[in-house]
Amino acid sequence: MKNRIVYQIDSFTREKFKGNPAGVVLHANGLSDLQMQQIARELNNSETAFLFSADQQGIDGEIRYFTPTTEVPSCGHATIATGYALAMEKKMGSCVLKMKTQIGVLPIEIHEKENDYSISMTQGAFSLSPEFDEKTTNAIVSSLGLSETDRLNNCPIQIASTGHSKVMIGIKSRKKLNALSPKMDALKTISSQIGCNGYFVFTFDSNDKDILTYGRMFAPAIGIDEDPVTGNANGPLGGYLIQNEIIKPHNNLFEFTGRQGEQMGRLGEINVQVSIENQVPSTIKINGEAVVIFRTELFL
Repeated sequence: MKNRIVYQIDSFTREKFKGNPAGVVLHANGLSDLQMQQIARELNNSETAFLFSADQQGIDGEIRYFTPTTEVPSCGHATIATGYALAMEKKMGSCVLKMKTQIGVLPIEIHEKENDYSISMTQGAFSLSPEFDEKTTNAIVSSLGLSETDRLNNCPIQIASTGHSKVMIGIKSRKKLNALSPKMDALKTISSQIGCNGYFVFTFDSNDKDILTYGRMFAPAIGIDEDPVTGNANGPLGGYLIQNEIIKPHNNLFEFTGRQGEQMGRLGEINVQVSIENQVPSTIKINGEAVVIFRTELFL
């Protein structure tokens, strides 16, 4: 029996029991896929990250991510949580770690300030799929409990990705956003047809000049009816807004803050930075704060 350090961390917040909770298992070497899936199910967060030691030169470790039901290629809030757990465990100063994931080796920046940390994650390459046909669009809109009149006309419904894809759906009203009650079984069926498990509904309806968007993310096909605050949705949203010319940046950097989790009582904030080359997104980075809920030992 071997003891392993496990953290429970709320990402994208400094307030406990807000933001998005993630499990982080340090020293995961030797765990089988089945054991990792069982641990993720036991912790029952939307994702749990498992940190392995480096298996090649030039990297600092490897991270794998599991929902309660399946492994996923990447996860924003669990990456933020992993960086924060490492920083707290090792009392690290500001630095950059290179972590191997299923979508490539990604840099995680640890920013030390006043005996605490914020964490930045460079996401995978941005991609944007074509707009869905009318039949699929109507099915998505209906399954989310929306009507055509709720939609923003300049926001096509399409898949955006920085490694773990999401369907982007722009709507007019924050009140409507918070009132959504999607048909989860219908979304699961659509996911199997389009090859994308997440649906990110967002609005520009904000009464705070520092907050550009509010959003909600649903992914029932991978066991997440709703995710509180989603790095792999807000990051791709930045690329989506630039590539579709919904936002016109003043220079080669577009930066905004998005809020998510309001309806769930787990409000959190994500800072998104989109670097632009030749008028298209080149690099997307997310930044967030975090707070430890507990640190414990797992005997397995």
